[in-house]
Amino acid sequence: MPDAVVIGAGPNGLVAANLLADAGWSVQVLEEQPEPGGAVRHDRGVDPDFVSDLFSSFYPLAAASPVLARLRLQDHGLRWSHAPHVLAHPLTDGRCAVLDRGIDVTADSLDAFAAGDGAAWRRLHEVWQRLGPDLMHSLFAPFPPVRAAARLATRVRGAGGLRLARTMLLPVRRMGEEEFRGEGGGLLLAGNALHADLAPESAGSGGFGWLMSMLGQTNGFPVPVGGSGVLTAALTRRLRAVGGTLRCGERVDHVVVRDGRAVGVRTAGGETVTARRAVLADVSVLDLYRRLVDAEHLPAQLLDDLRRFQWDFATFKVDWALDEPVPWQTEETARAGTVHLADGLDEMTRFAAQIAMRQVPDRPFALFGQMTTADRTRSPRGTESAWAYTHVPREITGDAADEGLTGVWDTKEQEIMADRMERQVERFAPGFRATIRARRILAPPTLQSLDRNLDTGSLNGGTTAIHQQLVFRPVPGTGRPETPVAGLFLASAGAHPGGGVHGAPGANAARSALRRHLPPGLSLAQRVLASRDRLGRRTEPGD
Repeated sequence: MPDAVVIGAGPNGLVAANLLADAGWSVQVLEEQPEPGGAVRHDRGVDPDFVSDLFSSFYPLAAASPVLARLRLQDHGLRWSHAPHVLAHPLTDGRCAVLDRGIDVTADSLDAFAAGDGAAWRRLHEVWQRLGPDLMHSLFAPFPPVRAAARLATRVRGAGGLRLARTMLLPVRRMGEEEFRGEGGGLLLAGNALHADLAPESAGSGGFGWLMSMLGQTNGFPVPVGGSGVLTAALTRRLRAVGGTLRCGERVDHVVVRDGRAVGVRTAGGETVTARRAVLADVSVLDLYRRLVDAEHLPAQLLDDLRRFQWDFATFKVDWALDEPVPWQTEETARAGTVHLADGLDEMTRFAAQIAMRQVPDRPFALFGQMTTADRTRSPRGTESAWAYTHVPREITGDAADEGLTGVWDTKEQEIMADRMERQVERFAPGFRATIRARRILAPPTLQSLDRNLDTGSLNGGTTAIHQQLVFRPVPGTGRPETPVAGLFLASAGAHPGGGVHGAPGANAARSALRRHLPPGLSLAQRVLASRDRLGRRTEPGD
């Protein structure tokens, strides 16, 4: 009988399990898929000579995460690699905005759009240098992050206070207009905002775009050497080294609740695994509350709020094995790991508007990954392992390109959409299709079949919009990993702080579970110190 059962071996589940095991708990992780990793896995399914990431690829949040830093995954085989440029956003007229870890390179690329925009970017970066460390600690700490937030508030006041807060809440289109004279800076910010489901006109999209851009400026968008699954392998090796166990091919169908407390789980095979202390669920919000836990154990208000829960966009992805590098029109694009493909901010707005109208976009904004450019081990010399994904509506009522896409995503519809994405790439890289050796299509239902948490291909566990963040995530009045069932903790991207590979939801759930089992009679300060000692945390006081 383990102290804790963790449902799901995605990065958050594995982080939670590692931290519990570090504290001396016996931990058992149950994973539905035949291998661990969730959305952090790779294979050779496109071509045997090419490593292809199935889902996520670039990890700026992982590189910046204090949670993952404490686990010292480099001791368990994880190494990072970077492309020469972090990101490029080319336009069909030959101009290109570049994000590079060298701020002079980024600034020079923006000055090419309008003189003085390089200096404007430096000012935004100076704000990040003052606020970034405390901001990251605040984001990744359990909500509310009292002490980290207090330090951040002090720094915000020194950086302009309300004016800065206003800037961070701006739609990214407006932020670009206020900060830059030319298009380049706004393109970098808006493209990064669309990594989530934040349209250029969405409130708060400016702050999110700034956050992702500054992470790229500071830490880059690194990739694990050898494939994304190397990150998972490091987490798994570490877990086993500290005594945790992992069982794959074990789907959990039910959380066992007795006298209002979670006491274990029941698997699809009929086995009951009892947990002495806690059950942690690295599963989607709706999967937890509508499938795993019986409604009789949940408050009526929560069940009502779940009707208003909003997913993020669905996702359509294509993987390619290319016989040669992509024939981009600009040299800068050829040197970037990540490429954003939209011919200007208006085209991004048009794309987001079509999704809002439940239409499949005719010119899909695409995130394009050049994996061999970022990590030379991914394919033979002179070739490129590449992918692109775009967002589509979760529910489709029309096709903006009049090609008859309905969202059934059968073989015919998948081929039509994959061809459409290749035509989008061709606009910026004429001759791209002639380089393709093989391709693989991952439509929304396929993504979900490979990872149940990616409901209809939604990548972030729920919308990134501000109405479902902080105390509103996953529903109003929550914001913490505790659930209405004692001993049951939400450890997935559905909990604060949300999507991305950084481990914070899993870490927060583990800390909450440990806090419930500290010796009685301790003061609050003693409880915090005991929790930090149990977790082996090497942090500054007050984190």
